[in-house]
Amino acid sequence: MVLMASQTHSEPSVRGAGSRSGAGPSDAALVVAARAGEPWAREALFRRYAPKASGLALRLMGRDADLDDLVQDSFVSALRGLDGLKEPQAFAGWLASIVVQTGHKVLRRRRLARRLGLYRPDPIDADAIIARDAPPDVVVELRAIYGLLEDLPARVRVPLVLRRVEGHSLDEVAQLMGRSLATVKRAIAEGERRLHESAGQPTASARRRP
Repeated sequence: MVLMASQTHSEPSVRGAGSRSGAGPSDAALVVAARAGEPWAREALFRRYAPKASGLALRLMGRDADLDDLVQDSFVSALRGLDGLKEPQAFAGWLASIVVQTGHKVLRRRRLARRLGLYRPDPIDADAIIARDAPPDVVVELRAIYGLLEDLPARVRVPLVLRRVEGHSLDEVAQLMGRSLATVKRAIAEGERRLHESAGQPTASARRRP
């Protein structure tokens, strides 16, 4: 079952963004202008996608003091690397991958700091992420997911959120993370197993045993 959390500030997910958002130039036209050094084009890309990037970062990280820095760092990386974007119309998905990979690095560093006793995470406030009108069964499962995330390594946490919360396909998760499909499948399977165990449910392999 794939779950979708609340989209922050009523924004659609980055995954669903097209090459044009409302009135104004297409993403491709903005990228071309930004590559040419036009400040207005860079500002337009930021205004168009900052809310969507913030929503994605929120669902990956939870309500976090470093959330704004993560989004800004992702935009800086994206705008500096525009020459490496082969398809200008694919800016939205490319930015999403940068947000995902930047968040993954932050979570890895925090995991190490936590093992060293240098970082203590606060519980994730699932109510800040889950839509108020979400069906009760979705609310229950999302709370289970977010109640578990801080105990998961980044390599499991990120793909689990992308799959179960964002609703991406396995291929999309692999692309966003810059990982192989096999690696992503193993990580998600581990996350699913941990979810079943935390709920006191047997895993698929356990159910097959005589």
